Amino acid sequence: MKFNVPGKAFYQQLTAVSKVLNAKNALSILDNFLLSVEGNTLTITGSDAENVMSASLEVMDSDADGRVALPAKRLLEVVKEISNQPLTLTVDEKSFKVDINYLSGEFTFMGVDPAEFPVTPPQAADTTLNVPAAVVTAGLENTLFAVSTEQIRPIMTGICWDVHPEDITFVSSDTHKLVRYVNSTFKPGSEVKFILPSKPAAILKGLIDKEEGDISVRMDSKSAEFAFGPYTLNCRFIKGNYPNYNRVIPQDNPFTVTVDRQGLLSAVRRVSLFASKASSLVRFNIGDEGIGLASQDLDYSTQASERVMCGYEGNPMTIGFNAQYMMEVLGNLKGDTIIIRLSDPARPGLFVPAEQNEGEDVVMLQMPMQVIE
Repeated sequence: MKFNVPGKAFYQQLTAVSKVLNAKNALSILDNFLLSVEGNTLTITGSDAENVMSASLEVMDSDADGRVALPAKRLLEVVKEISNQPLTLTVDEKSFKVDINYLSGEFTFMGVDPAEFPVTPPQAADTTLNVPAAVVTAGLENTLFAVSTEQIRPIMTGICWDVHPEDITFVSSDTHKLVRYVNSTFKPGSEVKFILPSKPAAILKGLIDKEEGDISVRMDSKSAEFAFGPYTLNCRFIKGNYPNYNRVIPQDNPFTVTVDRQGLLSAVRRVSLFASKASSLVRFNIGDEGIGLASQDLDYSTQASERVMCGYEGNPMTIGFNAQYMMEVLGNLKGDTIIIRLSDPARPGLFVPAEQNEGEDVVMLQMPMQVIE
């Protein structure tokens, strides 16, 4: 098997597929890319046993169809150094020896029997959706940061896709914070719910950032296939039922803080430098004169305070928040001005943009911390 391929495009697709690979694998075959040539199309496939990623590109002067598995790390290193020129790959399908020829030289190394590579069987879809890439991008951008990294509750380590006939909702939570993003600009016309693990969600987010068309989502009860442009991503869902997120979001937080998002974020960032490393607690003293931020670390006898101007409608209140979580929430909210809805120091605070985009509803929730006077 012999074919020519543009070095830059080849490296780009290898890099995209490499995102699905693990640094260490139980099966050594998963340390490899599977290269398949059919006609004038080269398909590059990678897998971590849970997720399978494929990317295709056009090749020239292909003399035969065939397959070979090549060491992923070595192939990436080699192609990176010569990606600015056309490449010719020659594969001996009996010995799996591979020659890569370029303008001024040649690399030779050994591949692996492609028959060892796990094959993903064709998926019989129960539901198929064609979702605009912009909707998926917005949903993942708003929720991915809040996914839990704790394996104690696996269902919290993914993003819940709650699809209704009139809208699609993305939800994530690590129990300290929760994000719900609803988009009603897209009408799915069907109803389905699943939990997408954070790894394929991050891969998907990185690849569709500049995608302008639709993403084809084919689902059964256990997995989904996302197809867009030259890419296909197959992944398994997280088993279990996602908690009722709407019950967690307070409906009666009567007190409202209207504040400049960037100004508050900068103040929290500065004051948090002097907060206890164990708790990262920052006190928010909220009243008619603005928000007074205060932190201290008794172990090192340090403290800091700062005041941020805001509009406030409600009773004076002192509430504690974890500064790291607060910075994540403020850093991922969109818009210059935000509204914080509060009830009392023991109940969650709701963070929303002052102006929501048409057809979108973003709510970010953060749990408070106990403040000892």
